[in-house]
Amino acid sequence: MAAVIRDEAGNVPHVDVGARKTPDRLRRRASRLLSQVSVRSDRLINEGLAQVDARKWHYAVLASLQDIGPGSQAALSERTGIYRSDMVGVLNELAERDLVERAPDPDDRRRNIITISPQGRRYLPRLDKVLDDLHDELLAPLSPAERDQLVQLLIRLLDHHTRTS
Repeated sequence: MAAVIRDEAGNVPHVDVGARKTPDRLRRRASRLLSQVSVRSDRLINEGLAQVDARKWHYAVLASLQDIGPGSQAALSERTGIYRSDMVGVLNELAERDLVERAPDPDDRRRNIITISPQGRRYLPRLDKVLDDLHDELLAPLSPAERDQLVQLLIRLLDHHTRTS
């Protein structure tokens, strides 16, 4: 019979099945951990947003328009990290649902300026709530302070690597 290992409080800690199969030297690699958490996060977010007929790119565009203001397709691509070639499709989806409005740029009629619509403004808080719930699920093992710390550390890493690339 195998011995049961308990933590300091006498509880049997949750052991990830993958943890028992994964060599310790791999489990200590930040790059591998970030990648694996990213895969799980993407799956959780994509599946959760799909339940409300949304995608993460919809949220990114609507949040950008609400928080920063109207912009061209190129500006939205830079703000959100969505490839320019994919941005047209995302904007088409949002426009079909009356969540964004397109208008010719008065300074350059070849370009459109994209604005969040009143319906998009009403829809965005619903997506915020869905994402808040999904993030609670993703970060469930962490305390509120640990969640804040993790986010601040990830921002610092991303900012550093964004500046140096």
